Formats: sequence, structure tokens, C-alpha cells
Amino acid sequence: MNEFHKKIAQAKQRLLKLHHDANSGHLGGNISCLEALMVLHHNIMKPEDRFILSKGHAAGALYTTLWSLGKLSDADLQTFTRDDTTLPGHPSGSSIPGVMFPTGSLGHGPSLAAGLAMATRYTHKPRHVYCLCSDGEWQEGSCWEALTFAIHHKLDNLTIIIDQNGLQGYGRTKDIISCEDLGPRISSFGAYLQRVDGHAPVAIKQALDERCAGQVSVVILETTKGRGTYFEDTLASHYLPLDDDQFQAAYKALEQGGSL
Repeated sequence: MNEFHKKIAQAKQRLLKLHHDANSGHLGGNISCLEALMVLHHNIMKPEDRFILSKGHAAGALYTTLWSLGKLSDADLQTFTRDDTTLPGHPSGSSIPGVMFPTGSLGHGPSLAAGLAMATRYTHKPRHVYCLCSDGEWQEGSCWEALTFAIHHKLDNLTIIIDQNGLQGYGRTKDIISCEDLGPRISSFGAYLQRVDGHAPVAIKQALDERCAGQVSVVILETTKGRGTYFEDTLASHYLPLDDDQFQAAYKALEQGGSL
């Protein structure tokens, strides 16, 4: 995995530049899920599989991952969030490779993914559906309805990945709705639950490779919002972009073999 770790470091550098150049926020939640997106798209997903980014504010991490695969160019990324772009701050549009639905209004991804997984059963296609969520959006009833639907129908061709960084738009999840860990609640519904270090590519791959027949897979990523930046594990990482000095310091650390 050494070469792949280098690829992730390059993707992190490009993600930092992407958000800095666009003066765009939401960098913290992009950093917390980048390793998972890279592992999923480079090492797990097959051409027939489908992916839904339910946490649409992590569009930058998705675009950077697609760039690392050669599916988006530097010229494409330079238009990020600009006027007339095909790469908005929340993914939408047929010009983005692999994007099937616009996302950004949180809580919709699990339902879309469950529907795709159910449809796949009737079309007899060898397809697996992956959905990446934030932990904050699991305060919405639509997520739990989708989970109960998927569990009832034993959709073992569905994997829901939850980026559990403990922060959301208005504070910590434990302070907003008294929930610091979604694991016990999800497992009590009957899903096949795994939890891993969301910044450890090998552990992420092992969890995504492992499934249980007849059960929906849920992988909880234990992550840190804005990991390695000046605003690590702060609410500021949900909103603020990097200034020039902060960008240069973070970029240089990666260039010298450090990690975010």
C-alpha cells in the first residue's frame, strides 16, 4: 500500500489547493472522508457498482478522487464553485463521472442507495451500491426509514459508510442530539456493523471487503474533522477556507512526507 499512500498524499495536496484556490469552506468534512473515498474508488468499486455521496458538502473530496483516477482534469478542478462550473459545491449534473443524483440536502442518500440496491435485485445485475453519509445527517428520519427498508429486504448488496467525525454545522453531535456514537443504534436495527479508523486505508479496505450474507453492511469511520490542519476538530473546519499561510504550511507538510 506504500504507493497508494503516496497517491492519497497527492490527493490531499490537490484537495487543499482546490479549496484554497476557490476560497471554499467545508474543508474539514472533505478531509475526514478523503481516505475512504480513495480506497473505495481505487480498490473496491467495480465498473458496474454505484456510489452516492449523501454528504454532498464533501464534493471536493469526490472531485479530487475522480481527478486521481484521471476522470477529471486540473482544468476541470480549476472551475470548482466558479460561475458556470460543472463542479459545484454540492455534486450535481451529468458531467460529473459516476454522479447519478444531485446531493446536498442531507438525509436523502441512504434512501436513493436502498432503492438502487433493491432495483438491482430485480434486474439481476452483479452490482453493489455504496453510500457515504455524514454522522449529523442521521438525525433525520429519512435515514432510519431507509435503513429499516434495506434491512427488511436483506439488501446485502448495499454498504452504507458513515463519516463519524463528531461535528456538524452547529456544534458537536453529542451536544445537538445527545449522540456521540451511532454504532449501538444501527446494530440494534440488525445491520452488519463494522467500525474502523477512517484515516487508515488498509483498515478501510478490509472493512469494505467484508460482508455478511443477507445483511446490510454499515461501516462507521472514526475520523477527525479537518485532521492535521490548524482548525482540526473544530466547528471552524466546517465553514472556513485556508488562508495563504495555512495553505502553504499544510501543503508543505504533505510534500515533506507528513500526513493530514
